[in-house]
Amino acid sequence: MNSRKDLEKLGFEGFVTVEALLADSGLIPRSCGIYAVLRTDGSAPVFLEQGTGGFFKGRNPNVAVETLEDKWVDGTDILYIGKAGGGTSSNTLYRRIRQYLSFGCGKNVGHWGGRYIWQLQGADRLLFAWKETPAGTLPRDEEHQLIGDFKRSHGGQLPFANLVE
Repeated sequence: MNSRKDLEKLGFEGFVTVEALLADSGLIPRSCGIYAVLRTDGSAPVFLEQGTGGFFKGRNPNVAVETLEDKWVDGTDILYIGKAGGGTSSNTLYRRIRQYLSFGCGKNVGHWGGRYIWQLQGADRLLFAWKETPAGTLPRDEEHQLIGDFKRSHGGQLPFANLVE
């Protein structure tokens, strides 16, 4: 589990830049599902001391550059895997990804998970991809499976911006 191609084989769609989604969030489905954030340029990452993430509940979302360097996973385009909806949650991909983007624009929004991507130089060029989950399938189960596949491919490491399983 390393690349856009791997996600495409699993039925992911979208692969739209942050910049494009900020201009037209209508591209995002209004259903439950899972999503991923990718960085496909292949260059070494440049980490910012101060990212663009919002100070949710007054907490500073930024961490030390050394923390980001230690968490970086080489050999993969996949930076974050998340879920939207299912079970008792009424979230949709549209709502959850918009929250994530709003957080990255400095707004006081509750999307603390995945915040490390906003300390990457060029975060506006990252890609969001999504996969709608069929009725009766919990996005959490699919997210857990995808994160497990990632960990098996990367020596037990979580994706860069996933802080918990």
